[in-house]
Amino acid sequence: MFFIIWCMLAAFGTYFCMYAFRKPFTSGTYTGMSLWDLDYKAVLIIAQVFGYMLSKFMGIKVISELKASGRKKLIICLILFAEISLLFFGMVPYPYNFVFLFLNGLPLGMIWGIIFSYLEGRRFTEMLAMGMSISLIVSSGIIKTIYFIIHEWLPFIPEFWMPFAMGLLFLPPFLMFVWMLSMIPEPDETDKLLRVERLPMTSADKKYALKEYGLAIISIGLIYTMLTTMRDFRDNFSVEIWNEIAPNWDKTVFSLTEAITGIIVLITIGCLSLIRNNIKGFWMTQYLVALGLLISGGSTLLFHFQLVSPFLWMLLVGMGLFLAYTPIQVVLFERMIALFKIRANAGFFVYMCDSAGYLGSVGLLLYKEFFMKDKSWAKVLMQFSYFLTVICLLLLLFSVLFFNRKIGFKRSELKR
Repeated sequence: MFFIIWCMLAAFGTYFCMYAFRKPFTSGTYTGMSLWDLDYKAVLIIAQVFGYMLSKFMGIKVISELKASGRKKLIICLILFAEISLLFFGMVPYPYNFVFLFLNGLPLGMIWGIIFSYLEGRRFTEMLAMGMSISLIVSSGIIKTIYFIIHEWLPFIPEFWMPFAMGLLFLPPFLMFVWMLSMIPEPDETDKLLRVERLPMTSADKKYALKEYGLAIISIGLIYTMLTTMRDFRDNFSVEIWNEIAPNWDKTVFSLTEAITGIIVLITIGCLSLIRNNIKGFWMTQYLVALGLLISGGSTLLFHFQLVSPFLWMLLVGMGLFLAYTPIQVVLFERMIALFKIRANAGFFVYMCDSAGYLGSVGLLLYKEFFMKDKSWAKVLMQFSYFLTVICLLLLLFSVLFFNRKIGFKRSELKR
């Protein structure tokens, strides 16, 4: 039990602190600022997400081939690079400082893969990864709340300097949590027997995985792309969305909605970790993705007809997103590797999906700015929610049929 709590706390803390280097600038509104006829906040978000997206593409190689001995040094160097970029973001005058948010995003996309590499390939991986899952859900909302509190206490700090100040505040705890990660022992023989040993992948390993499971990975990748796009859009423009749907919102609403979502996802993912059978765990993960999609789309429909309050809609749409998104990120590929005995690591598959996901996030932002300029942020979120629910359920059905066929082939081979 101590081992599980240690791992969860180390993963939660490290990933939570990463958000202090990535998300604080989204709490600013940058009123009256623009560049190239685009809202300046949208320019900043596009710049950072573009860097974050490139980081995911680099991570396909870096994370899949990462050796255990290089993890600690790499994660610290990446965070320091991100913080120095925020320093220059504050120093360089508007409108030229957007470049440094691109540089800020460039290292941060690889943090998830490094943290997860400490946790994957264990019989309790889903439970250990719950710390990361909860951090992913609650971090942004809590960081926004802390941002507003600090800005009230220290109103003399300019808007462009607040991200650097937030990063500086969270640097000491980040280093402490990285030390905790470095103390986690490697998977034991029982872990390797139940979940397959995770090794740095070679080019041949990657080619084989894509050849055998490429169609399903594309399908899951598209689902993940749309979930990432909607999750990122909701998070980046949550201040603007709340201004439209509930003008008198309270700053604690970010922490409250994400904390409730985090508790529910924590319980759900924890239940998945109790399923020892990899086939059952694999199918339950896909059922959970379908449930999350239905909650997200269904709550938007109810809000459209004014049957639920703005608070309940933002809570349910976020809950549905994370109930679909989180199992793909921390469970689906982990179970797939264990079930089919693939010589791979989860980072390879997740980073392939992530790179496409953040490309979609940039695409939606540009589409909104150029083709839906007069449409409210809330309307864009609602329309994309409907689209995502229908398309992703169809893609999930294809994935289920593909894997059902693969499992059938595997059973036939075992009978021979």
